Amino acid sequence: MARVKGGFVTRRRRNRVLKLAKGYWGAKHRLFKKANEQVMKSLLYAYRDRRQTKRNFRKLWIVRINAAARQNGLSYSKLMHGLKLAGIEVNRKMLADLAVNDINAFNSLAGVAKSKINA
Repeated sequence: MARVKGGFVTRRRRNRVLKLAKGYWGAKHRLFKKANEQVMKSLLYAYRDRRQTKRNFRKLWIVRINAAARQNGLSYSKLMHGLKLAGIEVNRKMLADLAVNDINAFNSLAGVAKSKINA
């Protein structure tokens, strides 16, 4: 059976990995084996962190909403419960934006929630 060298395909695959490893420190951007290990790990981190980013933003929004709700004498959970009873469907991202940028609008929503809880 004839020997297959496969030089072109192998070189193209290695160059693709080394191109992805551009900017890494030391041997990780020079040597194929080290670069390949780091690129695989980096792609894994990227996949994982795309999901973690969503979680972190939700946590941040909840912290901001809770801080603004406590200024109105409510806890986060009571505020969300009151809004649900009032039939107001505002997502956490928008509520957090109101809490930071338009405190009067947030206070009015908190007032509605408080009245629904007490009623």
